[in-house]
Amino acid sequence: MATSTDPRSPAPHAADTHDWIRVHGARVNNLKDVTVEIPKRRLTVFTGVSGSGKSSLVFGTIAAESQRMINETYSTFVQSFMPTLARPEVDVLDGLTTAIIVDQQRLGADPRSTVGTATDANAMLRILFSRIGQPHIGSPNAFSFNVPTVRAAGAITVERGEKKKPVKATFTRTGGMCPRCEGRGSVSDLDLTQLYDDSKSISEGAITIPGYKADSFWTVRVIAASGVIDPDKPIREYTKKELDDFLYAEPRKVKVDGVNLTYEGLIPKIRKSFLSKDPEAMQPHIRAFVERAVTFVTCPDCDGTRLTELARSSRIRGVNIADACAMQISDLAEWVRGLDEPTVAPLLAKLAHTLDSFVQIGLGYLSLDRPAGSLSGGEAQRVKMVRHLGSSLTDVTYVFDEPTAGLHPHDIQRMNELLLRLRDKGNTVLVVEHKPETIAIADHVVDLGPGAGTAGGEICFEGTVEGLRASGTVTGRHLDDRATLKDTVRTPTGHLEIRGATTNNLKNVDVDIPLGVLTVVTGVAGSGKSSLIHGSIPARAGVVSIDQSPIRGSRRSNPATYTGLLDPIRKAFAKANGVKPALFSANSEGACPDCNGAGVIETELGFMASVTTVCEECEGKRFHPSVLEHRLGGRDISEVLAMPVAEAVEFFGSGEARTPAAHAILTRLSDVGLGYLTLGQPLTTLSGGERQRLKLATHMAEKGGVYVLDEPTSGLHLADVEHLLGLLDRLVDSGKSVIVIEHHQAVMAHADWIIDLGPGAGHDGGRVVFEGTPAELVKARSTVTGEHLAEYVGA
Repeated sequence: MATSTDPRSPAPHAADTHDWIRVHGARVNNLKDVTVEIPKRRLTVFTGVSGSGKSSLVFGTIAAESQRMINETYSTFVQSFMPTLARPEVDVLDGLTTAIIVDQQRLGADPRSTVGTATDANAMLRILFSRIGQPHIGSPNAFSFNVPTVRAAGAITVERGEKKKPVKATFTRTGGMCPRCEGRGSVSDLDLTQLYDDSKSISEGAITIPGYKADSFWTVRVIAASGVIDPDKPIREYTKKELDDFLYAEPRKVKVDGVNLTYEGLIPKIRKSFLSKDPEAMQPHIRAFVERAVTFVTCPDCDGTRLTELARSSRIRGVNIADACAMQISDLAEWVRGLDEPTVAPLLAKLAHTLDSFVQIGLGYLSLDRPAGSLSGGEAQRVKMVRHLGSSLTDVTYVFDEPTAGLHPHDIQRMNELLLRLRDKGNTVLVVEHKPETIAIADHVVDLGPGAGTAGGEICFEGTVEGLRASGTVTGRHLDDRATLKDTVRTPTGHLEIRGATTNNLKNVDVDIPLGVLTVVTGVAGSGKSSLIHGSIPARAGVVSIDQSPIRGSRRSNPATYTGLLDPIRKAFAKANGVKPALFSANSEGACPDCNGAGVIETELGFMASVTTVCEECEGKRFHPSVLEHRLGGRDISEVLAMPVAEAVEFFGSGEARTPAAHAILTRLSDVGLGYLTLGQPLTTLSGGERQRLKLATHMAEKGGVYVLDEPTSGLHLADVEHLLGLLDRLVDSGKSVIVIEHHQAVMAHADWIIDLGPGAGHDGGRVVFEGTPAELVKARSTVTGEHLAEYVGA
């Protein structure tokens, strides 16, 4: 082959000049005309205080536009079935590549969703058992707890030419779903005493279910006027048939006040209206009723495996598919590697790779039958990562939202290696992160701020990690912060005894949790921390538990509605102006008639993205103009909702607008570091860290002696952790006992007492490996946590 003798290097190819993602004039949420250039095929970390605009830039602008443009490549017909995505508010977005978003959204709480179904692992196991399981019972559907067995028989008409011939046909599909629990693994039992008071009649309001008032037309009046039962007879006097008709009757048509309606028994009606819904999506009083009235017990037919007896009868080397799904994933990977079956070799190789990916990512302690809804946000994010490890795709943009959430310092190094591996395959990796260990491996850093909310939304620094340290920004100044061990620790006022704890992987644990102090429960992910605290501390009066379950809220929900702040504010406005409180609700009588109180008007354009415009009638204020004529302390209701919390604390604390109930709630919001949030800011625009602190502020109003916090540093900037430690100190100093499940070394160092679980995860954990003060843990260095904490404090 001829070689070129031209000493000059060739000019770069035009295709090699697109090495940057360019963003110009981004204005999503609080971003202030942000312009930034992000290098491709590099690891870029976005930092900044919580609420500074990191997620707005990465997820709301770059990832959102990439997804929208990919959706536009589909046909109009296909797009009509897809969610319409609005174009982000930005002047120029150039150099985008396909974005794969790996966020911390929970994996849904569908009772049939498990770790195995959320990945490809269950599908591959089903194929494996359908091929080599003995005895052979059918297709992969026979091993699926989401597929019921169907049998049908009848006549069908076959048309051939001019002839029509009836033919007898039968159809059978063998599914793996347990018919009794319908693949849920548990069956529900209703406590009838929580449904009605049997000393009363229907007319006297015997039914105690939320929404079943005696004058309710669609519920109680249908029962009373149906003619099926006597509405004026106390329920305890019903005959067996009457009680059966009242509780279990099949749906039947009845006429009530000249209207054709359906009457059915109370039990099936409740199962349809309450038990078929996700409890997390219910209103609080409905959820409280369900928790009172319904008990879930393991299905006696399938023993909680969700599968039919036939599906469990087929085995590979003595193991059925239920046994395989119940194994710890690290053990299952070993079992799969031990199968020597040439006929399914490619399938075994792929399944082993998927299971090994779980182990690599630090989730080897899970089992495939673990309900997806029980995973933490960090675990859910890592489960989503499994399908991307080993992918052949390159030159795509991976977007991660705090991938180290829920990880022990011991596991963060492993996560860093995975991020670098994705980058080294030629991908662009964008990470929103607070942990200094992950910031340290970045090729490029973008620091947003300088503050949060309206005080943020600007680029404070772009460059290398060394440049960030020297930059003088909030992140740069706090990057090397290290909490110190306390000179003296508090003395416990008592102890909370836990004896013989066996929840999940706990191995008969006995431990005394000190009261009146700050106790930190730590250990590697999967070691049993949450099982010990949430599973063993009795849910009793005086225990306030703040877990990681997400806040649900629409565009109409905001900090004022979520915390209950709007009620005293509405009453104060009503009293000052002599009108009804409902006028000051944008979701009720006071709503702008044009936008129905939303503040914006959405115009649907068929398969194209809908257009959102500010309502011209109310100018985005959400209220009817006449409502804005009423004032309190010189401000109308829209101006009050536009106030930051810090300003509202002063406004409702003194003067004409003094409202003690509102001031107390606002003070709690300020105490958790949310002074910059406006009262009417939609919950949909809050970051994960802001939502958790909003929940903390709400629970602080509850009268409890013991506070249980689950990773309160999640989503917190380095500078905010110090603020959180001050808040925890104030809670303890006010006489509370605070128990924190946490991985952050600053919180460990600040604790009065540490309980360390381990030594490993899953069946390698579940034991208390250390109890004592942080100083004793550092001195002993007897556990993985002790090693990392000693390194952190420089001991």
